[in-house]
Amino acid sequence: MTFSAVLFDCDGVLVDSEPITVRVLRDMLEEEGWVMSYDQCYDWFIGKALPDELPVVREMTGKDLDMEWVMAFRMRRNHALSGEVMPIPGVKAAIEAILREKPGMIACASGADRAKLTLQLGQTGLSDYFGSHVYSGAETARNKPYPDVYLAAARGLGVDPARCVVVEDSVTGATAGMAAGATVLGYCPVAGREEEMRLAGVRQTFRRMDELPALIARLEKENAAQC
Repeated sequence: MTFSAVLFDCDGVLVDSEPITVRVLRDMLEEEGWVMSYDQCYDWFIGKALPDELPVVREMTGKDLDMEWVMAFRMRRNHALSGEVMPIPGVKAAIEAILREKPGMIACASGADRAKLTLQLGQTGLSDYFGSHVYSGAETARNKPYPDVYLAAARGLGVDPARCVVVEDSVTGATAGMAAGATVLGYCPVAGREEEMRLAGVRQTFRRMDELPALIARLEKENAAQC
């Protein structure tokens, strides 16, 4: 089976935004009384939509924080991102190699809100690769770990989700991709995260973005051999 399309998560896959976002969130939670380390904040929130986590935020802070607080976080986060966010090393070359084999058949499918996606893809010079095929889980009925945003991306490209590769860096996102029926590859640049992605059920993990085009080609050959 040849894959019809490649669907990319955004944060941690296309752009190196997660250290910035987690830092801002940890600081804001500490201001409200929930003190944790960067790693604890990362493990708790990465890959999840903050509005969905408001119940636990209220429980841990003892404050009735609502969407007004979420919007304040987004403003502070976006200010930090606008000055700091960079593309993941090697991602532009990887995208260009994939597009040579699958012209026009890529999408960005993220759990992030539309404003964040527009800011990050624009600042890092990635917007033109995706055109109109940028999908936000904040605009679907259910965000990750549900498959809705990946189903929307596949539908937008006019392909069967089962013939898509999903590139993810979190268990939450990988769960969404697998629930959509796609083949999920786990991008794990930090040592120690491969095992949790494998346990989640991803087809394979990889450490460097420049490995992705060859990995997809090898999986296609393996699929063909099994047919």
